[in-house]
Amino acid sequence: MPRQRSKTSVKDAWKLKKWYNIISPDAFGKVQIGLTPADSEEKLNKRTVEITLFDITGNYSHVNTKLKFQVNSISEDNAYTVFKGHELLRDYLRSLTRRRSSKIAIILNVTTKDGAKIRVTSAVFTQYRCKTSQKQTIRRIMKDIIESKGSQLTFDEFVRQAVFGDQDESLAQEITKAAKKVCNIRKVEIIKQKVIELPKNIVNPQEATN
Repeated sequence: MPRQRSKTSVKDAWKLKKWYNIISPDAFGKVQIGLTPADSEEKLNKRTVEITLFDITGNYSHVNTKLKFQVNSISEDNAYTVFKGHELLRDYLRSLTRRRSSKIAIILNVTTKDGAKIRVTSAVFTQYRCKTSQKQTIRRIMKDIIESKGSQLTFDEFVRQAVFGDQDESLAQEITKAAKKVCNIRKVEIIKQKVIELPKNIVNPQEATN
């Protein structure tokens, strides 16, 4: 039989751990988003953290947006993170799909102004079923806007415009303005972002405060 660790050894292991404040990236206000234990900085580095956008903003309309951060540097009791991606919850996406309407989706690899590479999944949900030619036009609009924004914006700027779809000049708002000239649009969402490569000139968060 495998040896079971005693309750005393478990307690001792916990006593050796140190608690660190998890700090969000600059794009999300560099605020504390939680606490995590670790018995060494090496084990804490590269640890991933998942929260909802609601946990940062307190805005209930953001509860369906899941954020993924990764610890990239530690200073004293603070574990600073970088953005690794976001994704909308599946239940929310299912609620947007309706009969007699169209969902037009596209996946693009985008390079930002400062060299970050991001895979972006976006979708347009229409009021009524649209024609094939309309779908093609809307896909072209989505591609042009997302790629153009990517080339003009820094990593942080692009991430915010993709995540905060309810704000003016966001990717979702810009696509809605252009696509509604083609057919009736019910909703536009940036469904997912996955960071393939961070910008090479990214600054460690603790250095930015010095």
